[in-house]
Amino acid sequence: MQLERIVGFDWDEANASKSEHKHAVSQRESEQVFFNQPLWVIDDPAHSRQEVRAHAFVSTDDERLLHVTFTLRAENTLLRVISARDMSTKERKWYASQNDT
Repeated sequence: MQLERIVGFDWDEANASKSEHKHAVSQRESEQVFFNQPLWVIDDPAHSRQEVRAHAFVSTDDERLLHVTFTLRAENTLLRVISARDMSTKERKWYASQNDT
């Protein structure tokens, strides 16, 4: 998935409040991960029947490791966060192994 054309974010209030209330991840944290490195993005073909979805794995500015599920809108120029949560233990191990190479 190419993120070079992204010019902004398209928020669905239900998704924003779900991540905030269920996982304590703010919109600001969800957005900032797309500006941090290393950013690992994996396509999600199993959930991409109606729209292309992907998962981002990255650390926030405060070094919080997040898993953010997202899609692209408006001719792939806007990023819409579907959910954001802390990485699971398995995801943290995978993320660490990717960054060791």
